[in-house]
Amino acid sequence: MNSIKLPLWLSGPNSKAIAAPIIIIMMLSMMILPLPAFVLDVFFSFNIALSIIVLLTALYTVRPLDFMAFPTVLLVSTMLRLSLNVASTRVVLTEGHTGPDAAGKVIEAFGHFLIGGNYTVGIVVFIILTIINFTVVTKGAGRIAEVGARFALDAMPGKQMAIDADLNAGLIAEPEAKRRRTEVAQEAEFYGAMDGASKYVRGDAVAGIIVTVINIVGGLLVGLLQHDMGFADALKNYTLLAIGDGLVAQIPSLIISTAAGVVVSRVASDVDIGSQLVNQLFAKPQVLYITGAIIGGMGLIPGMPHVAFILLGSLLAAAGHAASKRNAPAAEAVAEPVAPVAPVENEEATWQDIVPVDMLGLEVGYRLIPLVDKTQSGELLKRIKGIRKKFAQEIGFLSPPVHIRDNLELKPSSYRITLKGVEVGTGEAHAGQFLAINPGMVSGTLAGAPTTDPAFGLPAVWIDSAMREQAQTMGYTVVDAGTVVATHLNHLITSHAAELLGRQEVQQLLDHLAKEMPKLVEDLVPKMVSISTLQKVLQNLLNEGVHIRDMRTIIECLAEQSSQVQESNELTALVRIALGRAIVQDIFPGTNELSVMALDNRLERLLMQALQASGPDGAGIEPGLADTLQFQTQQAAQHQEQLGLTPVLLVPAPLRALLSRFLRRALPQLKVLSHAELPDTKTIKVTSLVGAQA
Repeated sequence: MNSIKLPLWLSGPNSKAIAAPIIIIMMLSMMILPLPAFVLDVFFSFNIALSIIVLLTALYTVRPLDFMAFPTVLLVSTMLRLSLNVASTRVVLTEGHTGPDAAGKVIEAFGHFLIGGNYTVGIVVFIILTIINFTVVTKGAGRIAEVGARFALDAMPGKQMAIDADLNAGLIAEPEAKRRRTEVAQEAEFYGAMDGASKYVRGDAVAGIIVTVINIVGGLLVGLLQHDMGFADALKNYTLLAIGDGLVAQIPSLIISTAAGVVVSRVASDVDIGSQLVNQLFAKPQVLYITGAIIGGMGLIPGMPHVAFILLGSLLAAAGHAASKRNAPAAEAVAEPVAPVAPVENEEATWQDIVPVDMLGLEVGYRLIPLVDKTQSGELLKRIKGIRKKFAQEIGFLSPPVHIRDNLELKPSSYRITLKGVEVGTGEAHAGQFLAINPGMVSGTLAGAPTTDPAFGLPAVWIDSAMREQAQTMGYTVVDAGTVVATHLNHLITSHAAELLGRQEVQQLLDHLAKEMPKLVEDLVPKMVSISTLQKVLQNLLNEGVHIRDMRTIIECLAEQSSQVQESNELTALVRIALGRAIVQDIFPGTNELSVMALDNRLERLLMQALQASGPDGAGIEPGLADTLQFQTQQAAQHQEQLGLTPVLLVPAPLRALLSRFLRRALPQLKVLSHAELPDTKTIKVTSLVGAQA
């Protein structure tokens, strides 16, 4: 027997894509084509089921973006109710004279249930339900969505800056940054769509009242004038049908409006709204005891319903007792005394007592322990792994691991970073708070503890989590405590890269390179250059901010030049010339015009004479000349920074190493290049002369 094959567009993944067009066509058809009573019953039942599904989905949603399709669902469900109203109105007016079941059993059942034999009461109750939906639920949800959309749009620049800061610090990878940027944009679009969709629901509530009035008045006219019905019979039939029709439409509308309010009013958390309510409302036994006592006391007042109040008070007291028992094990675990440790007899000192100094260390106060504790999901550990990976990709070698320990001698919220056991950086980070950093273009001030960013020295303020969105809206870069520590650590590791490149790291780097170019590495080390000389050359490059990713070029240059030159500083100068294109590209990305500072001719001649007299270390430079050189270079560098340019000093090749070492301490951001390092394809533009006034 041949199996029946469905068309491709009705099977597979395409079947979901055509669901929306089919639903829209069905709704338009219900407005135009007459529907029998049984079909109306099916569609009204489906409408009620759809509203319940939407409400339960909203209650079990953890984040608003998890129900991103909600604005569209809101619009489609509204149009479905209006289509059913139009279809049922046609049946009510054309067949209403036949009896209360003319428009189907669902409308008849809801009409009998609400009216209960009194048409005036039925009309009043229906109007009250519609007003509650229109003025309370829908209006409130629309206002929350409107404010949420405004805040989401205002906070977008700050959130994007925070994502860029995490990306630049190596705390996240590019795919994670793209995901976060998409999520920020989707959040703004979601609240904007909810704001617009809420207007449809408000209009639906108004339309429900108008359609019901039209059905009653129109039904009376049709029954009296066309079917010669008595006034009482016409009023009975058409009022029951109109009220039932309106109620069948308004109950799903009220349910979906409630779902909209739940979605836009909840605060982001890791649990659904039901768990939040139970955990936060009934978790404190003191609250339940006091409430139970008050309700039970009200039940003792003469004239009050004693049974109801006393029963409810007893239930609250029992709930408080149950909450106390749940909290008791945790309290006992905290209060459990620690068993005394048996005294250990003194032992002889051994070589095992000598602990090697950690190359990189991070010590934290006790309040920062959750940031580095695996059992408490410490995010700082993951970020440190990201820092080491980014460092290896950008600098060119793998840094030593960071050894983390707590230090009770530090302040509770303090930390310090050590290099070979020596402190190189310290700061404070307040767990649970956020650091709002002023990048120089904020629109106001924040209430909080003023401080400075430990990594770059920018003015900053420690704020509570509730002020995070406000700070982002005002232009601050807002980061959490873990990011503060990670950024500081990343900055210090990068600036001390030369000290982190020890003999062991150089050997590991050579072993790694030998897998790809074994012959080149074997011929160079140790036949032509010792590993100590290679280490010194690489450290010289790192000290001047030159990355060593291009080890092929470095090794080839050393292999070519080491037969004539063995001194590490001279080899470094030759390697810099070989890496000139990469050095210039890092300083001047994406441009062929190099805006640089240069030396005045007279100052250049004086320095060349001093170099010849004192040797390559420059120890014989006259103090007055040294002060003048440093002062005027600082002025020229400030002028470059004011123009938005990187301060770069272009000098003759013999002077480059001398001036780089001399000016590095006072001007760490200054780059000193020689003419030999510039590619021939670049154009030089001298923006200022150092020593022109000397």
